[in-house]
Amino acid sequence: MSISMFSNVFANTLATTAARLPLPAIWTTGSVQQRTLILGVSFAILSNVLFGVLYAYSSFLAPLSGTQVFIWRMLAMWAALVGYLMVSGRLGLHIDKLKVIRDAKQWAWLLLPTPIFLSQFWLFMWAPVNGQGVQTAMGYFLFPLMMVVFGCVLFGEKLSRLQWLAVAFAALGVGSEVIRTQSVSWATLWVCGTYPIYYILRRMQGIGAVTGLLVDLTISAPFALAYLFFFAPNSVALVGGSGFFIMMLIGLGVLSVLAMKTNIDASQMLPVNVYGMMSYLEPALLFILAVTVLGNPFESAMIYSYGLIWLGIACLIAHGVRQLRQASRKTALSIDEQMA
Repeated sequence: MSISMFSNVFANTLATTAARLPLPAIWTTGSVQQRTLILGVSFAILSNVLFGVLYAYSSFLAPLSGTQVFIWRMLAMWAALVGYLMVSGRLGLHIDKLKVIRDAKQWAWLLLPTPIFLSQFWLFMWAPVNGQGVQTAMGYFLFPLMMVVFGCVLFGEKLSRLQWLAVAFAALGVGSEVIRTQSVSWATLWVCGTYPIYYILRRMQGIGAVTGLLVDLTISAPFALAYLFFFAPNSVALVGGSGFFIMMLIGLGVLSVLAMKTNIDASQMLPVNVYGMMSYLEPALLFILAVTVLGNPFESAMIYSYGLIWLGIACLIAHGVRQLRQASRKTALSIDEQMA
């Protein structure tokens, strides 16, 4: 049986099974758009929960350091992603997209965001077990706000009053933290300052998320192997001699790809505003995990500065809700005009 035939059989079986389940009425009687929205929200929630699990993953892999877990994660993700693309028959599609790039300058332009990607993934695995979990989570809270600022500066996007208010609250929050501590965490600045650059560069390049991820992981794989064998041979011996570590690293790769895949699917199924609001679930989970499970320090004085940042986030959510309502009204008016 070919992969495509297997996929069709699996899809038909899934549909038949779903029809027998006591699903909500909106799923069985609602429109295709409603079912797509429900599925998109489900994917968004699942991806954010998986990212939360991955945030705490390093703590379960002691005595491996955060950097070593990052290296193993890159290799496990590459293997899981290539395996998934091969089984789904999509690997050739992404390779064909890259074959058209022949000029050295084009390749240099394509690989320019890769160091940012690698540094962000390293920080994601390193920070929770090195006392920077709360600060990194705050960087993810600030990330959407910085995207708004970058969009305004680089693409001339106009900001609404709520967006301006959100940026103002965030600036006050960061300023308050700087005054309180006479500094600001480098982890926070690195996340909110460089991650937007990565996404903007990929957008300007016209590279899809999966193709970009395949490029980033493929480029990093040889360096990851070199690091393990030349700088962390004890890590190789530890993992190679333990069935527990092997299974945990396989799980790390599978969960990483599943989290990325469901996140991409959600971004394609949901309206931009809904997807943007759902994205705040991840930093909230990271923040909670950092304080509770990982035991990262959180001082009561931080509530004032972080509270201002959360007020900014609330303004962005309110802006998104307002835009959704306006879009719904326009859709309803359009339908009424067509029926008239």
